[in-house]
Formats: sequence, C-alpha cells, structure tokens
Amino acid sequence: MSASSTDNGPLGLLGGTFDPVHVGHLRLAEEACEALQLAGVCLIPAGTPPHRPVPLASGAERLAMVRLACAGNPRLTVEAFEVCSPDKSYMVHTLLHLREGLGPKRPLVLILGTDAFLGLPGWHRWRELLGLAHIAVANRPGSTPGARSWPDALPAELAELADGRIESDPAGLRRSPAGRIVPFEMTPLAISASLIRDQLRCGRSPRYLLPDSVLDYIRRHHLYPGA
Repeated sequence: MSASSTDNGPLGLLGGTFDPVHVGHLRLAEEACEALQLAGVCLIPAGTPPHRPVPLASGAERLAMVRLACAGNPRLTVEAFEVCSPDKSYMVHTLLHLREGLGPKRPLVLILGTDAFLGLPGWHRWRELLGLAHIAVANRPGSTPGARSWPDALPAELAELADGRIESDPAGLRRSPAGRIVPFEMTPLAISASLIRDQLRCGRSPRYLLPDSVLDYIRRHHLYPGA
C-alpha cells in the first residue's frame, strides 16, 4: 500500500494513464490539496484503462515516471495497485482495494476533471463510487456554478446522483468518509501527454512541461518516438 495511512485527514486520489505524467497533473494535485484541505494526494497510474487506447509506455515505466515526479513532495504518494493488477483498471475496484488498507472511516476524495465527471455514467459500477469516496470536480476558473444550482446544470443521471450531495465547504469532507460531491476551481494549463509525445516525435523539447527527472527517464529509455 503506497497511499499514506499515517494521517486520518481526507486523502485525494488522482488516477490517469500518465503517459507521461506532466506538470498539469502535479499542479492539479497541489491545488486540490489546498482548495480541498486534503492531507495529501495519491496518484494512481492506470494499468489497462478500459476507456482509452493502450498507453505507449508500459505500466512499470509509467509507474516509475510518476514516482520520479512525486519525489520530494511529501504531500504526494503513489499507488501501484492498478499497474500490478492483471485486470482492467476500474476505479470501483481500486477504491475497494484502498478501503481494505485504509479502513472504512478515512475520507477519500476522488479528483476528476469536468469531462471525466460528465462521463461518469459510462464507468463500471459508477453508482457505487460515492459509497466509497467523495468526488471532487476540478473546473476552470469562473465555470463552477453555485452549489445550489449545480445539479440543475447536469445531465439527468448525474443530477439525480448529485441531488443533496453537493458540498460547498471543503471542511465538510472531514465529516464523513464518502458520499459528497465538491466542485473546485483549478488553474487551466494547456498541457497534455499527447502534446508532450508530439513534441518529442517532432524533435522539439518538452522541457518545463514535465519534471526534468521524468524527461531524463523518457530519453534514457527511449519511451516515445523521437525521445
């Protein structure tokens, strides 16, 4: 278990393919810590993502890159469960695994972007997620509706899920281990893993879009075309 069990405060969970991990991911984790008053954020590289193409870098390589990216920041930890599992990476399975290690009372906060949240009805056993964790939805500044009106702006299935669950006060995440939905604003950064891979393929430097340690690892192991 890589997720910290030494603090009983809310633990953020940030999943993704991280192919490769970049400063947009790290900045999101950092801002979520501050905005949501989290004890830390655990990054969870996907093993075999069910809704995306197979990552170019292997699970072991992406796990190594995430560990390099998180090194030196005590608020960031890494969970290897999905990479080590032979099964497809379903978040409900990951949350059940984390609950086994962290217990039923620790508040867990699944951090999603707006697009991922809107796509939640397509996830495996998605209605069970709020029984295992809170959900934090990262929005661009100025786009976060008020807590009272937010459910009305959602598709019907999500509006039904969110009804009575919207939390406007991050401190409220400490009062229960799961079940609340909290929107928060994040700094928009036009950085993506595909942009970094494209720059490498074109012979351009992606330095400062991702940690130097991760870029050095990519080049040392020739993970992407042009690296």
